[in-house]
Amino acid sequence: MPTTFDLFGTLVGAERPERPANAVADALAAHGVSAPEDWTDAYREPHESVREGAEQPLPDHVAAALESRGVDADTDTVRAATLAAFDRPVEVREGAREALDAAREHGPVAVLSNCSVPGLVECALDRADLDVETVVTSVGCGWRKPDPRAFAAVADVLGVEPESLVHVGDDPATDGGVEAVGGRAILLVETTLRAVPAELEAIACR
Repeated sequence: MPTTFDLFGTLVGAERPERPANAVADALAAHGVSAPEDWTDAYREPHESVREGAEQPLPDHVAAALESRGVDADTDTVRAATLAAFDRPVEVREGAREALDAAREHGPVAVLSNCSVPGLVECALDRADLDVETVVTSVGCGWRKPDPRAFAAVADVLGVEPESLVHVGDDPATDGGVEAVGGRAILLVETTLRAVPAELEAIACR
């Protein structure tokens, strides 16, 4: 029984910048790039069309926002600054380690996370000291939950069929999307993280 977990809000709690545009501007400055005076407006504006269900890498958006104001910045610098802006302390949620351990008893385990910042999920897992071998992110696979292609992507990496997935998450609107591919959702608005091991056992016995 393959089990996938959402990350932020499910396995870990994480600090988020109150003003993302300002956080990115500060990180850019630390990397030697000066944001324009109207940076907040530039950051909020859409600069590229994005297909429904697809993920746009945030560094691509930041680079396009800078370019729209005539600021030229190296791709690697923008990527590093964007990661730095959002790489904040995380706290492992109560019951997370036990839920992961229980899932491993029933089959392969992966993290499936909506995240537009390359490397951020991996940094958060490292900070939290959570050992999850398989990690699929929306920025990596190109699709955001609840799009079925996000669940198909993690199923493909695990070598299983999407309908066999059990997905644990905190957001019914996104994590509940596993049910559209025939999988099973364990939603933390209905089942506490501490109760996940028992729920997994019950599903495995059905």
